[in-house]
Amino acid sequence: MEGKGEIIVNIKKCSSVFWKNDSAIDNPADYLENQKLKYSDIIDAEDRWKRFSPLLKRFFPEIEQGIIESELKCANQLKDFLEREYHKPIRGDLLFKCDNKLPITGSIKSRGGIYEVLALAEKLAIENAGFTGSDYRILGEKKYRKMFSNYRIIVGSTGNLGLSVGIIGKKLGFQVEIHMSTDAKEWKKALLRRAGANIIEHGASYSEAVEEGRRIAKNDPGSYFVDDENSEILFLGYATAALRLKKQLEEKGISIDEDNLLYVYLPCGVGGAPGGITFGLKHIFGKYVRSYFAEPVKAPAVILGVLTGECEQIDVRDFGIDGKTIADGLAVSKPSRLSCNMMKYLADGFYTVEDSTMAYLSMLVKNVVNEKIEPSAAAGITGPLQITEQCDIKEKSTHIVWLTGGSMIPEDVYKDMFQKWKKFEN
Repeated sequence: MEGKGEIIVNIKKCSSVFWKNDSAIDNPADYLENQKLKYSDIIDAEDRWKRFSPLLKRFFPEIEQGIIESELKCANQLKDFLEREYHKPIRGDLLFKCDNKLPITGSIKSRGGIYEVLALAEKLAIENAGFTGSDYRILGEKKYRKMFSNYRIIVGSTGNLGLSVGIIGKKLGFQVEIHMSTDAKEWKKALLRRAGANIIEHGASYSEAVEEGRRIAKNDPGSYFVDDENSEILFLGYATAALRLKKQLEEKGISIDEDNLLYVYLPCGVGGAPGGITFGLKHIFGKYVRSYFAEPVKAPAVILGVLTGECEQIDVRDFGIDGKTIADGLAVSKPSRLSCNMMKYLADGFYTVEDSTMAYLSMLVKNVVNEKIEPSAAAGITGPLQITEQCDIKEKSTHIVWLTGGSMIPEDVYKDMFQKWKKFEN
């Protein structure tokens, strides 16, 4: 296995790398016990989701029981195809966590962005309007919408977080301002404008769009900044996924223990979503879960942050990497401080993926298992192949590739993307 120095050299060359995190804690219980955020905070977040479920059902009747959740789907058909295609085995069963079809915005960001806006609405309603919490459906009524309209929510985004914050924010009546980087897709901007959000376009990177949004909010007491890089509320929204996953595994009769370890592969941008999910998974499954982060070779922010120990001080552009990738949801140059500092000890490994591979796998997933995903969602798919090759994996293992983004892509845009992916077929 490559040493850190060699890995950094290959990262700078934009070559695919795999790094098993030598600082990862095998049994994380003691580490988690000493963190500011606790298991009780995850439970509190899940309870908040439940309180808001009647309102979410009112806003979005198509959501079953008002719960924002996605299917856990067997993907052994794709596993067989990957084994033949790459001439490598995958020991154990392969499943997809289909956040590409997560309700409302069709990406993993629904878990965090929507949750943080709901938490803000609850806080404002209690503090300023005498809300007692008896029936959350009334937060969608005129009295509360008028109150929320006095506040402006600001967020920096490459697209998916902006969609989540924008759609639910406008439903509740907030003013919403989305600072979009150059990587953001036009169809996502158009969807936000239709929802009524104000889009501020930046001819700069994601990190600079975030910084501008943060600066504006700081100088306006009527503004609230959703901080993708540092928000504990976002982090906890993501973490609740672990509670739901445990239930889904139980429903499928899958026990996670020393005889059947759980391996989870998460697409990674700034690290907030995969970090929050990993935080939850480590609380739920402890030493029996392994979490791996997948990043584009052109935007390896978190692996560099953890590998060097410098976390949010790292900028991939300082390594001669431009941060430009077809995986727009992962196109970031700097990692999250909150997530990176935790993942130094909780993430079991990191790997990077070329754009051509993500494009090809996006097409493959559609052809083999009929899942519509965007390249960001494909980043995790090679993980089970790499883990089986580089680590000691038992024959009985459970691999979950976490998908994110894709179901809301307009059909004409998707067809155009699909045609472009075909050049990577051979």
